[in-house]
Amino acid sequence: MDINARKKERASLAKQARDILDAAEADGGRRLSAEESEKFDRLMGDVDSHDQDIAREERLRAKERRIDGNPEDQPTRENNGPDRGGDAVEGERMSAFRQYIVGGRSSMTPEQARTLQAGSDPEGGYLVAPQAWVTGLLKRLDDEVFIRRWAHVEQLTEAASLGVPTLETDLDDAEWTTEFGTGNQDDALRFGKRELTPNPLAKRVKVSRKLLRLTSGRAENIVRDRLAYKFAVSQEKAFMTGDGNKKPLGLFTASPMGISTGRDVTVGDISADDQDINADGLIDMKYTLKAGYIANARWLFHRDTVRRIRKLKDAEGVYIWRPGLATDRPDTILDLPFGMSEFCPNTYTDGQYVALLGDFTKYWIADALNMEVQRLVELYAETNQVGFIGRLETDGMPVLEEAFVRGKVVA
Repeated sequence: MDINARKKERASLAKQARDILDAAEADGGRRLSAEESEKFDRLMGDVDSHDQDIAREERLRAKERRIDGNPEDQPTRENNGPDRGGDAVEGERMSAFRQYIVGGRSSMTPEQARTLQAGSDPEGGYLVAPQAWVTGLLKRLDDEVFIRRWAHVEQLTEAASLGVPTLETDLDDAEWTTEFGTGNQDDALRFGKRELTPNPLAKRVKVSRKLLRLTSGRAENIVRDRLAYKFAVSQEKAFMTGDGNKKPLGLFTASPMGISTGRDVTVGDISADDQDINADGLIDMKYTLKAGYIANARWLFHRDTVRRIRKLKDAEGVYIWRPGLATDRPDTILDLPFGMSEFCPNTYTDGQYVALLGDFTKYWIADALNMEVQRLVELYAETNQVGFIGRLETDGMPVLEEAFVRGKVVA
């Protein structure tokens, strides 16, 4: 096969499909006629076929080079970039997954179906999404959920859980002694172990059939973006207030397995006028942390709490909130940056948490990469939509409570 000729032919077909859409847009943004729609779908089907043929040929050539063992013909990182064998395989999987998103399992060739590992219910439409697609979705989650950007994230490819070592009993300080002395003997170090076990999380999204058809071969990106948003909402809420039962253990959830009540500081008195949160309480929170954690520490609030803090002044009448524009830095509270989440607690009643400060690298998140996507063929036929159910697995928890401190209000 002449790959270059096939690529040129693919580009020509794609341009013809683009011309159809551009013509309709230039004609007042009208809808495609039945004839135009049929031609567009046929062209895009030919483009997908060319994608598969090119990926298949490149994969075969890569295998032949490895079998022949000719180093001059084998691409290397030093002279020809990364090995394209793996890239070709992943490209073939992505092409098959794209066809599944647009047309379902029935539209896939037997070879396309084989490139995607079947899930637990293949007759119902489950397929394991390509790793590159799942990685892209997790990247979008990082963008949507700022806790993921701050936290330590592990991706589990084989293990069912991630053991997190925690120091339960520490040693006494070292002692000044003589040349031959060893200091007093302590009891042995004792370690506990917390398990991060990715828990199932499922979300359903609906996409119009027309939108899937007119996306120039990138329908899988639409589904990924919609699922990322849906997963983000549930994950952020769990990272804040999850109880750890088949879900992440949240930062604002008091637990001996995460952050216990021993890390609570009173930041306000709801029974006193204008004292539902006060500057002294926030100062106490900051200096409850050890100096080693303050360097990486960030505040976490609901926007209602930030509004209250914005009005606070210290004993000299100076606002404790510092706008970033004034100092060429991000907005800070007591010289530390802060984040806001709609899922932080904002109920000012006795004993409720309203603030958190900590080094978020001590909050660990474990993601499992085997994600399933199910295409619902007939359920939304009356509204001309296609439903997709995405299932992924994740877990999260604080792994070192002394790196955090919570602020609560009292009556």
